[in-house]
Amino acid sequence: MSHKISLLKTILHKNTKIAYSETGKGTAVVLLHGFLENATMWDFYVPEFSKKYRVITIDLLGHGQTECMGYLHTMEDMADAVHAVLHELRIRKAIFVGHSMGGYVALAFAELYPDNVKGIVLLNSTSRADSEERKLNRDRAIVCVKKDYSAFIRMSIANLFSEDNREKLSEEIENVKLEALKTPLQGIVAALEGMKTRNDREVLLHFAPYPIMLILGEKDPVLNFDENKEQIEGTDVKFISFPDGHMSHIENKNKLGKLLLDFFKTV
Repeated sequence: MSHKISLLKTILHKNTKIAYSETGKGTAVVLLHGFLENATMWDFYVPEFSKKYRVITIDLLGHGQTECMGYLHTMEDMADAVHAVLHELRIRKAIFVGHSMGGYVALAFAELYPDNVKGIVLLNSTSRADSEERKLNRDRAIVCVKKDYSAFIRMSIANLFSEDNREKLSEEIENVKLEALKTPLQGIVAALEGMKTRNDREVLLHFAPYPIMLILGEKDPVLNFDENKEQIEGTDVKFISFPDGHMSHIENKNKLGKLLLDFFKTV
């Protein structure tokens, strides 16, 4: 069941074209994709969500149909671009769902524009900054992608799924790779630099006045499950775990859709 949602609308923000889509009416729900992804990652969910909600999908800087703004896209830069879209649509408050890097952007947005947030779902994401080891890995990734762009992308995407799913979901994985290959080199490097230098925002999990949900995959190859589960100790964050990898929106498709709708209702 694949629905192509076309990103027909664009705005100009700091001389940069930002692409987005808007479907449905009701409380605004903003869906933010991850690194090497774009707004099409939500195509399966938008038709269902937009029956009751006003669903906004946005291509983040240097991804999908949104242009690059520079050689470093900080999470704050990306959050500002999201804010510009919401301002254009006259949306004052929204629920945010961020996958991986999209979660970092949602938290940066929440720090910059706290009054505009109704709730946040961190999907296969974390509030914590990169460890020193992860920063080194980002630097290595930058070297790799400059050396062999398409090999880097193919390897990166396969590594996001749990090993058990790599064969089972080979067709979906191929589609994710094809979308990822549309990401320009500058967009990839700028995002890696931005993720590497992002701030730790764990404090938001403790003090945010709105509901937050964290969803992790137990066999996530890129985000250690146990370490990331620790960040919600002593908080009211609702926690959900899936038995698979980093791509819950594909690996746990139907369950995720229902969970998100349940969360939206409580907000």
